[in-house]
Amino acid sequence: MATVLCIDDLSVSYGNLHAVRQVSLTVAAGECVGIVGESGSGKTQVFMAALGLLAPHARVGGSVRFEDREILGASAAELNSVRGSKLTMIFQDPMTALTPHLTIGTQLAEVLVEHAQLSWRDAEHAALAALARVRVPEPERRLRQYPHELSGGLRQRVMIGMSLLCAPSLLIADEPTTALDVTVQAQILELLRALRSELKMAIVLISHDFAVVAGLADRILVMYGGRVVESASAGDILERATHPYTAELLRCVPDLHAPRLDRMPSLPGQPPAPFGATPGCAFAPRCGRAGARCSSERPLLRATRSDTQLAACHFPLPA
Repeated sequence: MATVLCIDDLSVSYGNLHAVRQVSLTVAAGECVGIVGESGSGKTQVFMAALGLLAPHARVGGSVRFEDREILGASAAELNSVRGSKLTMIFQDPMTALTPHLTIGTQLAEVLVEHAQLSWRDAEHAALAALARVRVPEPERRLRQYPHELSGGLRQRVMIGMSLLCAPSLLIADEPTTALDVTVQAQILELLRALRSELKMAIVLISHDFAVVAGLADRILVMYGGRVVESASAGDILERATHPYTAELLRCVPDLHAPRLDRMPSLPGQPPAPFGATPGCAFAPRCGRAGARCSSERPLLRATRSDTQLAACHFPLPA
């Protein structure tokens, strides 16, 4: 199966703040890859770097190849020929992602005017079809409305519809269910599942919640402290996690069949400060294994499709 996206040895820093540390991963055509980790683990920064959307003072190293074309460090003109058309991203928080002073129809149509050189009339017709595809009710009326007139769930559907206008090879969904209630979350995830099957496109699903990615991702990468600490198939990660950070995250997922608890389980401590070098396993200060020492000699994790189970920890999980 062809590789759509190949990120190799990617690092992102801002002065002495290291947001991403030597991350490598691949995404195959038609594959869904889940990226899981706490806020600040570097998930979004990896893909903002890939799209050339970092702040001007960011320092970036490594390689990002999209459909065998190097795009890291490419000019704005080169990037604009790819992003928004073949490579698209749904940004966090549907409540603020749309431009407030433009109608929904204008925002959708301008994508096709810019990338497909359609006339405004043809672009508006295509925008109407896009809203219908993502199951927006009364699409004709929604085209004339402004973002503040739509609910959070409808805004997210509009963002998904916008990202699909040019039939992308890869869709990056960054926390697509943020700020949505659980019923709407389920609808959005089901919509992504159906669209992936229909359009045969690859998806990267970024989340801090295993429950969000569990039903959609073929493969899951877990990030901590700017690094990938574990990578495996979704089934292996969910059933046989080998890194203690992954195991602790899974223990925090609510279980309807477990005995009732007075307090929900949580992960103690805080993520590491992203300043300077972090020798060994960055999770060591929060690790519950008494006397466990993480090796700094283990090679960096390279999360490719051929991985069956990778984890940056030498110690077995406690019984």
